[in-house]
Parts: sequence; structure tokens; C-alpha cells
Amino acid sequence: MSEAQSVEAFDVVDLIRSKRDRNELSTAQIDWLVDAYTRGYVAEEQMAAMTMAIFLNGMDRREIRDLTLAMIASGERMNFDGLGKRTVDKHSTGGVGDKITLPLMPLVATFGVAVPQLSGRGLGHTGGTLDKLESIPGWRANLSNDEMFAQLRDEGGVICAAGSGLAPADGKLYALRDITGTVEAIPLIASSIMSKKIAEGTSALVLDVKFGSGAFLTDIERSRELARTMVDLGNDAGVATTALLTNMNVPLGLAIGNANEVRESIEVLAGGGPADVVALTIALAREMLTLAGQPDADVEAALADGRAMDTWRRVIRAQGGDPDAALPVARETHTVVADRDGVLVQQDALPFGIAAWRLGAGRARKQDPVQHAAGIDLLAKPGDTVRAGQPLFTLSADEPARFARALESVEGAWRIGDPGEPVLDGGPLVAERVS
Repeated sequence: MSEAQSVEAFDVVDLIRSKRDRNELSTAQIDWLVDAYTRGYVAEEQMAAMTMAIFLNGMDRREIRDLTLAMIASGERMNFDGLGKRTVDKHSTGGVGDKITLPLMPLVATFGVAVPQLSGRGLGHTGGTLDKLESIPGWRANLSNDEMFAQLRDEGGVICAAGSGLAPADGKLYALRDITGTVEAIPLIASSIMSKKIAEGTSALVLDVKFGSGAFLTDIERSRELARTMVDLGNDAGVATTALLTNMNVPLGLAIGNANEVRESIEVLAGGGPADVVALTIALAREMLTLAGQPDADVEAALADGRAMDTWRRVIRAQGGDPDAALPVARETHTVVADRDGVLVQQDALPFGIAAWRLGAGRARKQDPVQHAAGIDLLAKPGDTVRAGQPLFTLSADEPARFARALESVEGAWRIGDPGEPVLDGGPLVAERVS
């Protein structure tokens, strides 16, 4: 070995064997592993073996905390102390039609709370907040830290892309997990989400952890475990953290896509919109404002009297967007109608999410573009009485050739039953609170 070469503290193969054999990794081992992987000393195939060992054998609370802190230490940490007001953020684990960030951020910011909403793009059947907002002409996702700070100070809220300097180890590790079948490992999900949120510098965080057909984790028990793990991580790091377990068995709202979800969000800010979107927006806003010291804030009034809409228009303009501009409209549509009288008893979220993706609303690879006008507009929800020939949902796309595969996706995903037949909606929208 030449003098220029450094001596590594550990051998990665020993660490892989240890986790393979269901042993705990020490704090020093985890710190070294994350650092060595970030700087390229640990090879991709070695880290792939480690992530699979973690997927199969898990980690205890101390190991997950150490992994999260090591990923935070791989990059910069933001600090909003100079704002002079409390900061509170929200993170959703994603689903079908989940546009809640769009009306939620301006609603909470209306009460003098800073909302630094660092968001991502869609991959697969789950939509991305940045993709939705880029439907607005001129809107800009990438801001410098100084621009973000100024917007939080002046307008109270921001939705933007996380900078590359924030937990870079997580960005590298997530890309690896995505291609090695280890995305669903709870220690890896929790440390991925919380490393970015803690590094972001918010003082409080509300988690929207979804379960059901269209969720990342379909089983409520697994979603509960994830919520508990992330709440513990946040509170251990000094970030006041709570979580709501929310139902994703049916699509959220009536719009699935990008531009159409922006339209639906604006309806909510105007005092209307689908009941489930309004209800979840209000529930999360109350949770965020409680953590920010305003448990009695009248969020319904801020939606009804236009204050939240005013904040929305200001923050869109601050990022170069035109809140009055027309949103994209697809060149082609295809409407599916009811084949009989009865009650819509089933509308399975995952197939509708896949259908929207196939129409062009999502991407198969991170570098793929999205078609902002593509998507699905639901014209009936589970529990609604329908008549034969009544429109149930409309597919929108710029290329009509996409309709056939989208229709294949939703075949068997919806069903009309007889009056009195149980509705398969998975129960209440908000199942429980974890604190």
C-alpha cells in the first residue's frame, strides 16, 4: 500500500456479513459505511448487499437513528432561526391523487407560520408535487437557499426542490434501492425521509403516512410501524413530530395527474373542491398549526374568506409562475360510462394511478418528462348512485394510442353493485394519529 492511501476503519464485507447474520451494527460502523459509500469507497454491489440484508433482517431504533444522523452528516444543514417565526413542514409518503401540499402550504402560511415545503417528483404510479406545479406557466422549482429563505420571510411559504447538498448520501442510496427491490424496507424509508427533513432545519413536522391499495406500504400495520419509527426519529433529533395514518384505498379527490390536480387544489383554496381533499387539508393544517403553537387557528375560515388563496397567488408569483395563466389541456379524451344502474362500490386506487402514469402523467425513469395535461378525472366516487350510461371517469392524453393500455390498467378496478351492498373504501380517511 502506498503512503497516499488511507487505512479504512472497517472492511465492508465484515459489516455485510454481520447484518446478514442479524447482528447490530455499531454507531462507528454505520458512520463509516455511509461516509465510505458516499465517497465511492464502498462499491454499489456491496451497498446493494447491505440494503438487502437490512431489508431482510431490519434495524433497531438506535441503528435507524445512527443511519439517519450519518446521512444528515453527509451534506449541509439548513437553519431558519433568522426568520423570526416558527417553521413547520409536512411530508406525505405518496399516493394516487395526493395533491394536498398545494392547498395546505398557503393555508398554514396564512397564519404567520413559515412552511418550507421541500418536495419531489413522481416515479411510477405516485405523483410528484413539483411535476404538478410545473403545469403553471413560468413556475420555477429550483431555488437557491437564499431565495428560499427570502420567500419564507416575505411570503410565509415555499414549495421547491431540495438542493443537491441536502443529505446527498440519501440521494445515492435511494437510487440504488429503487433498482434492487429494497425500497420498502422500513429502516431505509424512515432514514431516507427523516434525514432530509431534519437536515432541512424545520422545527416541527407532520407526517401523512398512507396505507391501502395506492400507498407505498399497503398494510396499515406496516404503515403504523413506519409512522412510529419516523415520529421517534424526529423527536429524538429535536424536531416536534406527529403523524396521521390516512386511507389510500381509493384515489384522493377527483383529479389524478398534474394540471388537473392543480385545478382541483385551486378549487379547494376557493372554498370548494372534493370533500375528502378539503377534510385532509384541514386535518393536516390543524396538526401543523398545533405544533406551531396555534391550536385554535380557524383554518376553515381562512379557506372560506380567500386568505389562503391570496397566499397561494403570492407564492406562485414569487417563483415566477402566473396564477392567472391557463393550465394545459390534453388534445384527446376518452370517457368510460356505467354499464348498469346501481351504486359504485369499488374504485381501487393503484390501478387508477397506473392508468394515469400510462397516459403520460408519470415517469418510468427519473429523467423522463411528464405530460402535464395527461391524467384522469373521476366523475363518481364510491358510494355514489349511478345510472346506465352515466360518465364514470374521463381519461386525458395528448396521444390517443395511450388509452388502450390505460384502460387495461383499470379493468376490474371499479365495480357497480346493488343498493345496500358494502362499499369497498377501506374505512375512514384519517385512521389514527401517532405522536
